[in-house]
Amino acid sequence: MQYVLYYFIAVSVIGAIVCIYDKLAAARGWRRVPERTLFFWALIGGGPGVYATMLIIRHKTLHHIFMLGIPAIMILQGAIIVGIYNILYMKGLL
Repeated sequence: MQYVLYYFIAVSVIGAIVCIYDKLAAARGWRRVPERTLFFWALIGGGPGVYATMLIIRHKTLHHIFMLGIPAIMILQGAIIVGIYNILYMKGLL
């Protein structure tokens, strides 16, 4: 079970790094990270890292799709995790 936590921490850190890179790219005129890439990292479990970084460095905070979409992804993932945990617990696998 602790490996699941390590996974979410790792993808959150990577998602945060991608978000920071995109902010730097925007400021310096470099090639930008596609928005779908930021959503990809959120979808595979990096939502907390992406969202926290967005708020801290003020990146994509004016884009409603990000300010609503990333938290929605995290809520959905949380519900799925709780559901899976309950199923496994009821079957005696945890």
